[in-house]
Amino acid sequence: MTIAPLTTTTSVFVDDQHRARDFYTRLLGYVIRADIPLGEHHWLTVGLPDGAPSQDLSLEPNEHPQAQALQKALREEGIPFFSIGVADVTSAVEQLRADGVEIVQDVTDLGPVSVAIIDDTVGNLVQLAQLTN
Repeated sequence: MTIAPLTTTTSVFVDDQHRARDFYTRLLGYVIRADIPLGEHHWLTVGLPDGAPSQDLSLEPNEHPQAQALQKALREEGIPFFSIGVADVTSAVEQLRADGVEIVQDVTDLGPVSVAIIDDTVGNLVQLAQLTN
């Protein structure tokens, strides 16, 4: 028997859940799937708008020392934590730049894919990728 997954959720460690919620919903177009208060923090999950394939992000408080070390090391090396596929990376970067988002790496053509890297303001670098073939 094989499983038939309906959704997947990726944990993204963030320095501030409120800023993360704003960034991912207001600037990247994600929608809130769950925002449940749990004491000092929230169970905060965002996903793609209805009708899109579901790859949710769980925006988790970055309080674990090993997660903090990983996040710091990736940033120092300029390595994105994850990638978001977009239809037009150049337009996406222009819009995000106009919205004040820090573009860490401008659009770069890598043959079958064009990529850019942005700063999500909560500790992570995120790659935007457009398949060009």
